[in-house]
Amino acid sequence: MADAGARPEGGALLALILGSSLLAFGPMLVRLADVAPIASAFWRMALAAPVVLVVAEAKAPGALRRAPKGPAALAGACFALDLAAWHLGIVRTTTANATLFANTTAFLLAAWGLVVVGERFDRHRHGPLLLAGAGAALLLWRSAELSNRHLAGDLLSLLAAAFYTGYMLAIVRLRATTPTLPALALATLFAALFLGPLAWAEGGPVWPRAWGPVVALAASSQLLGQGLVVFASGRLAPSLLALGLLVQPLVSAAAGFLVFDERPGWPELVGAGLILAAFLWVRL
Repeated sequence: MADAGARPEGGALLALILGSSLLAFGPMLVRLADVAPIASAFWRMALAAPVVLVVAEAKAPGALRRAPKGPAALAGACFALDLAAWHLGIVRTTTANATLFANTTAFLLAAWGLVVVGERFDRHRHGPLLLAGAGAALLLWRSAELSNRHLAGDLLSLLAAAFYTGYMLAIVRLRATTPTLPALALATLFAALFLGPLAWAEGGPVWPRAWGPVVALAASSQLLGQGLVVFASGRLAPSLLALGLLVQPLVSAAAGFLVFDERPGWPELVGAGLILAAFLWVRL
């Protein structure tokens, strides 16, 4: 992990931003899939696992065998519970609500860094995070809708944020001794093993009739998106990992404009500007 007082590694921060951007398309693909919510999470992992296992062994022979299985299993369990909760939440609330509440992970990670890891408050690290958090709230505030109808989905999205925080902390621990690809491969494999029984117990359709959305989910969210996030997790402090996750609302808003012609008003434009300013700030 990067030293708390050092400037962020440019390549790791760029990888985090790209990975987080790809993850922003996950809710759309979950809604497009013709399987139950947890089943889509299972296929995301089950389709990605063989690919990343083969590539990991080819790139780092023996690393899978040597990697500590405890942190890998913990990462997989937390990730499985995160996806199960979030996918259930996505179909029970608005996309904006699911994105907003799930991204509270950013502040949970930052709090962990300050309270547990002992990071000192640094205006160059935590200031941009607060600025980006305000920007994310502005981006999603008009689309978000707090109501009893969405309460279950909102709570599930918050629960997902807690589990994703656990996943990120387990991945950081795993990455201390394990290269990127083996760490991603083991977390993906364990998550698939945990999600399989949950998908069958859910009771909805498990086997896709149209494979496009779940294949796209596995490729974009897991192989590429999580791959880049896992790579960055071994090089950046919790506060910077938290900041990178907040790029997702910005990408979601841009996708809404480009794909659905959802034209932003001044709050959304100000919010986008604040997020961009946060990344400029952290690079100064």
